[in-house]
Amino acid sequence: MAQSLEKPRLETCAVRAGTARSPFAEHSEALFLTSSFVFDSAAQAAARFAGDEDGFVYSRFSNPTVRMFEQRLAALEGAEDCLATASGMSALLAVCLATLRAGDHVLCGANVFGATVQLFAQVLQRFGIQTTFVASADPQAWRTSATDRTRLMFCETPSNPLMEITDLQAFAALGRELGAVTVVDNCFCTPVLQRPLQFGVDVVIHSATKYLDGQGRVLGGAVLGRRAFVREALLPVLRTAGPSLSPFNAWVLLKGLETLPLRMRAQSEAAQQLATWLAQRPEVERVYFPGLPSHPQYALAQRQQAAPGAVLSFCLKADSEAQARARAWRLIDRVRLMSITANLGDTRTTITHPATTTHGRLSAEARARAGIGEGLVRIAVGLEAVEDLQRDLEQALAACTSC
Repeated sequence: MAQSLEKPRLETCAVRAGTARSPFAEHSEALFLTSSFVFDSAAQAAARFAGDEDGFVYSRFSNPTVRMFEQRLAALEGAEDCLATASGMSALLAVCLATLRAGDHVLCGANVFGATVQLFAQVLQRFGIQTTFVASADPQAWRTSATDRTRLMFCETPSNPLMEITDLQAFAALGRELGAVTVVDNCFCTPVLQRPLQFGVDVVIHSATKYLDGQGRVLGGAVLGRRAFVREALLPVLRTAGPSLSPFNAWVLLKGLETLPLRMRAQSEAAQQLATWLAQRPEVERVYFPGLPSHPQYALAQRQQAAPGAVLSFCLKADSEAQARARAWRLIDRVRLMSITANLGDTRTTITHPATTTHGRLSAEARARAGIGEGLVRIAVGLEAVEDLQRDLEQALAACTSC
């Protein structure tokens, strides 16, 4: 009897998992640009539409290229199943539609992406769903904010843009105690650096637009968890509402996954070097990065992440909020190598001013509560030489202090 192979390592799964060849035996994954699929008979069509027979039906909810991406990402996250969506925000919306109803209560980390705050605080509120925003890094804050109507708990870890770390084990345990679905956005770490399901979390979501693609080419999202949740609760939402990932985008994302382990480790190492350098600059008040011993959750990040990640934020010294914004904008305007864009996860380093971009739609009071000041700058480190990034920032920092 042939000896079974051991479970493939992460790098192998990133290249090989989920691959399904057509009868033409192509080596690279096939791109199935088709809206529908042909059946052998009316009986087979009826069986597939009813879910009584496996097979592809309509690309709004079943497509071979999309399925390969889902299966590969599930292998990387250690999830039973995955469904891909058109964007990261549509992934979160799909989870909300699958789990919440009028009268329910949500606990959400306070320091999350601006659009996430808008979704919970404004869009879902219109349908009778209330949200309490809590300090992500404080397990007691999650507990004391819970109610008997809490049905969903959501966090980003590390958070955007202040890199707060949520204790995933405590987060998952509280969710089980409350009977609430626990959801973690793993966008900043990806399964290369963190696997929330291993800590007991119920659901992981991704903005595949970021590191999973890795080159800023396409939009995409994904939801991962137990097969029962994915197939019985989530799939009907995806099938009916249609926030679907296009086959072409899935094909691009498949190619992005092949280099994900290499990119995440290299970019995280570069971010560590850049954060350490920034922390020593006289123009910088504070650096937010989980890889620095000065980070309040440094020890926790060391336990639950394989590396700190490739995103960092820093606050410039200033005498007022007006001066802080002027200095932040001057710095951003003076960089020559980095790309001024709010996206992240790219091979090209990006820089942005969160208070007026990613979190610009929040009120000044909401930004203040989240700790997002006018002097805060976020950098997502790419694959350029760190020395070149330092030189770029050095000349920009020198210019911004004249404001």
